[in-house]
Amino acid sequence: MDKPTLANRIVVLDTETTGLNPQEGHRIIEIGCVEMVKRRLTGQRFHSYLNPERAIDEGAVAVHGITSAFLQDKPSFADIVQDFLAFIEGAELVIHNAPFDVGFINHELALLAGQADFAHLGKVHDYSTVFDSLTFARKKHPGQRNSLDALCKRYNIDNSHRELHGALLDAEILADVFLLMTGGQSSLLDVSASELQAAQQLASQSATLPTDRPPLKIIRCTEQELELHEQRLAAIAKESGGCLWGAVKP
Repeated sequence: MDKPTLANRIVVLDTETTGLNPQEGHRIIEIGCVEMVKRRLTGQRFHSYLNPERAIDEGAVAVHGITSAFLQDKPSFADIVQDFLAFIEGAELVIHNAPFDVGFINHELALLAGQADFAHLGKVHDYSTVFDSLTFARKKHPGQRNSLDALCKRYNIDNSHRELHGALLDAEILADVFLLMTGGQSSLLDVSASELQAAQQLASQSATLPTDRPPLKIIRCTEQELELHEQRLAAIAKESGGCLWGAVKP
């Protein structure tokens, strides 16, 4: 079956690594991805631990709890790269602090470029567009903390089970944050994250109305329409784990 178009398919991605800088030889040790189609979680995932063939910094172990001993029998990046690229191809990647994760993935791809079987692989942007949820959060909540934990608290997302970082767990949490931060889960929003951001920026621009226009006619809802509206909000909240529209009462 063909994959959905870019506007319909999002892959939320996170990685864990041996350290902070790929230019210092650090490697990816875990990749986690969850798929959304038309802003609905599909249950499709990509997840793999990886053997980096090098030591893991003590500071990194303190963050994610993944040890070299645990990774000894895990596949290399070369072993999973084809499946990984097939999973993200044609999607818009949602990543919190995207330059970090994309930089590490491109570094892994570059390490394989000298091998004939992998010379054609290219870079992440050859397969997907990228939406940085951290950049979006900073614009939406300027001057506030916008870590994943802080956003969970702001949007009332339960992350009490997150004692340590983990790529798949963090991708799942980020998917919930992303849906609430960009307007909730709805089949009415069949747009990509970047298209949604552009629409929100346009909507935020002020407009001046002519002063001589006639008064606007107010058409009030009937009781039946109000009841149907509340039922719709309840359905959205049940499917997505929250509904921003229902949180504000007149």
